Amino acid sequence: MDAFSYLSVLISIILGLAITQILQGFRDLMQARSRLRLYWPSLLWAILLLVICVQEWWAMFGWRNFQSWTFFGFSLMLAQTVGTYLIAALVLPDARGDEPLDLRAYYYANHRWFFVLGVATVALSIVKDAVLSGAITAPSLNFFAELLFIAVFAVGAITSNERVHKTIAPVAAILFLAYIAALFMRLH
Repeated sequence: MDAFSYLSVLISIILGLAITQILQGFRDLMQARSRLRLYWPSLLWAILLLVICVQEWWAMFGWRNFQSWTFFGFSLMLAQTVGTYLIAALVLPDARGDEPLDLRAYYYANHRWFFVLGVATVALSIVKDAVLSGAITAPSLNFFAELLFIAVFAVGAITSNERVHKTIAPVAAILFLAYIAALFMRLH
């Protein structure tokens, strides 16, 4: 077994747990539908996070020929994945019990943590790329896209304005789908 195959197992497990977390959130919402007050930005972020998890796993394949693995470099990759998991853990509430479930109230009670974790996770991705490549390379489309995602997450963390949040959710979805179309349509 080569190093990438060995190391990618742990990353895959964490991303699998993130996907499980989101899917369990959707399951909980379906089971609590009689006492549920929907809020579409929450649902859009949950769907987007499913796509982000898959894209993160898909993009990880690009590291398959990397040979200079260090504990620090792998720790950065792992930290990015853990950040994705933590964001997934916040996107939808646990719907245990019989109390009413208000997605809007849950969203705003957790939005700062959600979006700060988004900023940190994307920043970790930038640092990881620089550390693993061994140098800060000329800014790429990937780098500029990541800066744009940091800006979107930062806006979400800073404000509680509902109109802003109802704007950034679809904007983030469109930007992320364009990001995938531009950089990740084929397995590299």
